Amino acid sequence: MKKCLFALFFLVFVTNCKTQNSMKIIYVYDALCGWCYGFSPAMNQFHEKYKKSLAFEVVSGGMITGNRIGPIGEVAPYISWAYKDVEKACNVKFGNDFLNKTLKNGTAIFTSIPPSIALSVFKKLQPENSVQFASALQKAIYFDGIEPKNYEAYGKIAKEFGLDSADFVLQMSDSINIKSAETDFKKSNDLGVSGFPTVFLEIGGVYHKVASGFVPFEVLEGNFLTIQNKLK
Repeated sequence: MKKCLFALFFLVFVTNCKTQNSMKIIYVYDALCGWCYGFSPAMNQFHEKYKKSLAFEVVSGGMITGNRIGPIGEVAPYISWAYKDVEKACNVKFGNDFLNKTLKNGTAIFTSIPPSIALSVFKKLQPENSVQFASALQKAIYFDGIEPKNYEAYGKIAKEFGLDSADFVLQMSDSINIKSAETDFKKSNDLGVSGFPTVFLEIGGVYHKVASGFVPFEVLEGNFLTIQNKLK
């Protein structure tokens, strides 16, 4: 009898562990999304709190691809006032090098593709740090003012995570990693994402939307806990 009870307890324990381990946070963002930049602190805080109990995946949404790619000067009039809304709502700052150099100059080509490839390379090397890397990409663009097509800059960011910068840049030209970025764009589309950031809780292949658009950490966590409790 005791053996049967022990076996039953062990089975329940293993089942619960499998259920917990099958939970994953899917963070769909774009490196050029200003609201994603504003959301980064909340997402970083959430990741830090739950990284030991949840898996995390960052997906590049491909916000600026195809015929949307072009000089930042084409959208500068919009960004020049919209960034203030992000600063006010999210308590973040856009850097002087972005505002008074990249934005003001207007010649930098805005494209989501290079930073998406950079994330794809990074996810192969250090998937556990993908949330932090995504945040670092956005800081580099919207605070430090790097141009999105500056591959060498991505190598320098990778070096901050202990990776070889030259090798990282080389891998960004690999067709496999370029394809991985395109796969991310497709996944974002397949999930029906129409705006960034969007956060899902995936459990057993079923996706539950946790947040759509910027929300503070307290709302992000509250939504997550509400969904989790409903599914128990």
